[in-house]
Amino acid sequence: MQQHKTSSSPPHAPALQRVAEVNLAQSSLSDHIQALEEELGADLFLRSRQGVVPTPAGAVLKAYAEEILALNEEAKAAVSAAAGSAGQSITLGTLETIAAERLAPWLSLFRKKNPDVGLKLKVGGSGELLAQLQQGSIDIAFTFDRGHQDERFLTRRICSEPLVLIAGRDSQARPPASLAALSTAAFVATETGCVYRHLFDTAVAEAHVAAPSIVTEADSIATIIRLVASGTGYGLVPRLALGQAAIRGDVVELQWPGNPPAASLVMMWRRRRVQPPALTLLLQSASEELSPLRPADARLRHAG
Repeated sequence: MQQHKTSSSPPHAPALQRVAEVNLAQSSLSDHIQALEEELGADLFLRSRQGVVPTPAGAVLKAYAEEILALNEEAKAAVSAAAGSAGQSITLGTLETIAAERLAPWLSLFRKKNPDVGLKLKVGGSGELLAQLQQGSIDIAFTFDRGHQDERFLTRRICSEPLVLIAGRDSQARPPASLAALSTAAFVATETGCVYRHLFDTAVAEAHVAAPSIVTEADSIATIIRLVASGTGYGLVPRLALGQAAIRGDVVELQWPGNPPAASLVMMWRRRRVQPPALTLLLQSASEELSPLRPADARLRHAG
């Protein structure tokens, strides 16, 4: 980890703080690392005046260490559950759009039926959610499917959510005459690496057209919708994200010139030797009650 000098703390203050967290002196920690490197026959860190970063071998060991720590916590939880001493609780992670438009009504119903189960909801980006799932800080993640396969996780498809082409109400935008016309349109999208950008890029690729110009990148779907409403460009977003913007008529839905694109809403959780009772209840409830959203009050004005 590269450390940056500041006027208020020594250059290695963060590193020293981490040493204190493991209750080891700096020299003792260095001895442990050196012994581990000798045992494994590989250097685990690159050391310089700028700080310490893991080598490729160190990065591989880090992944296994995280798995071991997660398994350790899983074992403790399983033993506590078997002994009847564990509190019934579950931590969910999700994208903001999914939390507000899809999960809130269902989680409210789940709590009424299972008052002894505590729920924690964490909102984050897709990459952040995957990291938290790997580390065991969340029990289940709700996101859009990227098509990635990971044997450490189980994935269940909840439903197919339509993606809609939108424009500002006052922008005088017209539906593209053809799929080819999309390549010359100006779009607002999230940055590369975000799951929403993945949905956008996939929809364009499946339409077999050249990638259109991204005139503005935004960090959230809500921001994209506001930018589209102001006339910045077109947007391609999950219909469930439109919410109040659709009700107010800030945006209009334009006909997609071809087969309308869609995204799979999925939930992911870690493979476990023993499934926590609370997670079992939640998964069963999701299968039975988390049905596709059909908002009766979200009536979009169709153009063209």
